[in-house]
Amino acid sequence: MAYNIPVEATLDVIGGKWKVVIMCHLIKEERRTSELKKIMPTITQKMLTQQLRELEQDGVVNRKIFDQVPPKVIYSLTKYGWSLRPILDAMCAWGEHHIETVEDVEKNREV
Repeated sequence: MAYNIPVEATLDVIGGKWKVVIMCHLIKEERRTSELKKIMPTITQKMLTQQLRELEQDGVVNRKIFDQVPPKVIYSLTKYGWSLRPILDAMCAWGEHHIETVEDVEKNREV
């Protein structure tokens, strides 16, 4: 695929509402699908499965299947996925700053 600017390639892999959230949870520890669903209660099961599949296809997430009944599947970041850590850390830091800024603005409106 041809991109006009490099950020398009980044957004092609991590764009959307849920992919970055999933990756941030996987930075903390590997997770089962049910664990991800529990800590992301507003995502539908269909969307979670779709996003995990896309991240796996892009080489960012690893899916390990254990041969047992019931089936056990664990998701983790690949080495390539870990290369996104600085981007994810920067997004989290900016988000924290944004939350504080919005709270300050709201406090000033109440006064």
